Amino acid sequence: MIDRPRPLAELRRGLDRAPVVALLGPRQCGKTTLARMIAAGGESLYLDLERPADRQRLESPMQVLEGRSGLVVLDEIQRLPELFEIVRVLADDPKTPARFLILGSASPDLVHGVSESLAGRVTFVDLGGFGADEVGLDAVSELWLRGGFPRSFLAADADASLDWRQDFTRTFLERDIPALGLSIPAETLRRFWMMLAHLHAELWNASTIGRSLGVSDKTTRRYLDILVGAYMVRALPPWFENLKKRQVKSPKVFLRDSGLLHSLLGIADRDQLLGHPKLGGSWEGFVIEHIVDRLGSKDAYFWATHQGAELDLLVFRRGRRLGFEVKFSDAPRLTKSMRVAHDDLGLDTLWVVYPGDVSWPMAEGIEAVAFADLLTRLNEL
Repeated sequence: MIDRPRPLAELRRGLDRAPVVALLGPRQCGKTTLARMIAAGGESLYLDLERPADRQRLESPMQVLEGRSGLVVLDEIQRLPELFEIVRVLADDPKTPARFLILGSASPDLVHGVSESLAGRVTFVDLGGFGADEVGLDAVSELWLRGGFPRSFLAADADASLDWRQDFTRTFLERDIPALGLSIPAETLRRFWMMLAHLHAELWNASTIGRSLGVSDKTTRRYLDILVGAYMVRALPPWFENLKKRQVKSPKVFLRDSGLLHSLLGIADRDQLLGHPKLGGSWEGFVIEHIVDRLGSKDAYFWATHQGAELDLLVFRRGRRLGFEVKFSDAPRLTKSMRVAHDDLGLDTLWVVYPGDVSWPMAEGIEAVAFADLLTRLNEL
């Protein structure tokens, strides 16, 4: 059991200030474990909507939920999207003093109705897999290779971890996607997911992927939206403003879990990872997920120009412009692109994150930052 104090604290704060808290994240990332820990602290009703008995119990939801006190937990609520309207009615009813904790493996954009039904009544808490601060810095290499899903990271050995990730992928495609009411052949979506793995940390190009799959640009965008909405993929939007240089306006795509990325690329161990063409992209995605998890994805972008200057991550934080470059290198070097990004974007600071042990200034406003130092600094922002 690995403690997760930060998301637990976020959940408790959310339940103190809102009648409904939505804990959202990919399947098997630990949502149920956290919810049961919260529910164990007092009066509660826990209903898992993947269990037939609990779904049958909610055939008359008002009779079960109306007038309750304490905490009501509805796990995998996207299985019964009609419950969003019921929760809205009960959250507004002073005769129902309960707080509602709803758990879901699909974003509000993918599950129609949650944003509209619960607007003004719900606070969202996002949960991903384990982070480096939770497993410890000594385990960062293992975390990067296996990914943050608890059962993958905690597996008895490398083979067991890889087997779990392969089974997860199959279950996600064959069961979870159809359960959302999406009729897409599993093999088609698998091929698309595999293509994204090979395009990890690169620009999205709907036409190229569409031609490979034999579908339209609109269809490939729909496939991307599905994987983004299920927390499998991050589409990092571009930042562009009124500069004289032509700027890239397509998003960059990342598989959010490094372990799933490695599984789809056929990477089984660290030696294979260190020799793979996607080594740098894999490290980039791993670091970016940690940064975005801490600082939030609402104001996170990448930046690039057609002249070749680029910035891996741009985050707006409390009136400051923070830039991040991610390098898999023993000793990253200052580049012209870093200087251009710092000056053209007016960055308050630019951190060049690398997997070393020592941080040092590279130029005015630009600093090489060891990954271990990054985690501490993010807590201070």
